[in-house]
Amino acid sequence: MSEHVNLTAEDGHQLSAYVAHPQGEPIAGLVVVQEVFGINGHIRSVTDGYARDGFLAIAPALFDRIERGVELSYEGADMQRAMTFARQLEPEKALADIATAMKFAGSAIGKKSGVIGYCFGGTMAWVAAARLNPAAAVGYYAGRIGNYAAEEPTAPVMLHFGSQDTHIPAAEVEKVHTAHPEVEIYWYDAGHGFNCDARASYNAAASQQARERSLNFLKKHLA
Repeated sequence: MSEHVNLTAEDGHQLSAYVAHPQGEPIAGLVVVQEVFGINGHIRSVTDGYARDGFLAIAPALFDRIERGVELSYEGADMQRAMTFARQLEPEKALADIATAMKFAGSAIGKKSGVIGYCFGGTMAWVAAARLNPAAAVGYYAGRIGNYAAEEPTAPVMLHFGSQDTHIPAAEVEKVHTAHPEVEIYWYDAGHGFNCDARASYNAAASQQARERSLNFLKKHLA
């Protein structure tokens, strides 16, 4: 079962969120942090998938601070719009919205909550691990993560990157590895966005392997 809910962040901002409920008792809460394409079909699918795995999964609409109801595809004019939105996103405010979603999940089930994010959301998952005290965090192809390499996670973190990703230099990832050798970092023979089956860069084998690792990691630290 899924639904849309309205949340209120600490600064009073009201945002929507897509919530997917598991069939039985939830294992834990899981905040799914979007790419720069809004809460589109792919992100809802990811959220639904983790609900089927037993999590109360919630995807907050981070673009609601800019424009409500944004759902973009991965090509043409939508790609250009996505880049425009990306330049307007403010990480601090995005974190406030993620914190609100974490609070919603925790209050709803009275259990631990984790964070998983993709692209921009992957970077926010990393920062959330340092600032929001989730029980675990997973980040996929986290752009500009090197800018936040000095952040100190308070929870276990797993990161996934594609070796063919032209958007994220390996040196950026190495900054994180050097500062935090305990963080689990995995590389795949794939490009940026390899988890998304709506992208031309989708890589089924890499997507499956990364998801299996992520699911096992989340169950280990959140159950």
